[in-house]
Amino acid sequence: MYITLIFLGVIMATVITWLLRQTLNTQPWVSSLADDAVSGSSINSNTKAVALMVFLAVATSVFALFISAYTIRMEEPDWRPVTEPALLWVNTGILVLASVAYHWTRNAVVKGDQEKLKPGLAISGSLTVLFLLGQLVVWQQLNSAGYELDLNVANAFFYLLTAVHGLHILGGLWVWARSTMKVWTGAEADNVRLSIELCTVYWHFLLLVWIVLFGLLLSS
Repeated sequence: MYITLIFLGVIMATVITWLLRQTLNTQPWVSSLADDAVSGSSINSNTKAVALMVFLAVATSVFALFISAYTIRMEEPDWRPVTEPALLWVNTGILVLASVAYHWTRNAVVKGDQEKLKPGLAISGSLTVLFLLGQLVVWQQLNSAGYELDLNVANAFFYLLTAVHGLHILGGLWVWARSTMKVWTGAEADNVRLSIELCTVYWHFLLLVWIVLFGLLLSS
């Protein structure tokens, strides 16, 4: 349990360090071009970066609590581990590719490469949606195999962990959709740079969290 929590802490520290470096390296006149709005008012780029860091800290705490409960509960004699479908490996590979695609998109927007921006967003978003669909198929496979939600605590934890992770991804897809719509309606790279850079951090974070969760599920 402690090794898992330490690893999560390392993940959080790495993401925050990377985010701070990106924020400090962003020129104020470039940051001011970000045109995202909430409730009709523009939000300062530094505020957005801090907000993301706070959210990642909260998300890390939530996942750490779930993981702690999982590792404690699995020591009980009534624990019957779930047999993970092979599709989970495929889904993991898809999420890795989605994270790589988003990083490629981030590099394109930093360079102002408008030609690569559209396909980059399309590929990263499509792979992420494919990952979520794959997770739903895994749920269907497990349910068909008799691993129903209310039959065993291990089953409930599996559905809970994958559902919470999936909900975080859905939240990221909402921001991705906003950026994608702006790009496809003619927005310049500078106008979506901040959103894409922060989304890239978020995608990497969710990938690392999933790797921890996947390893935990396999070890049980």
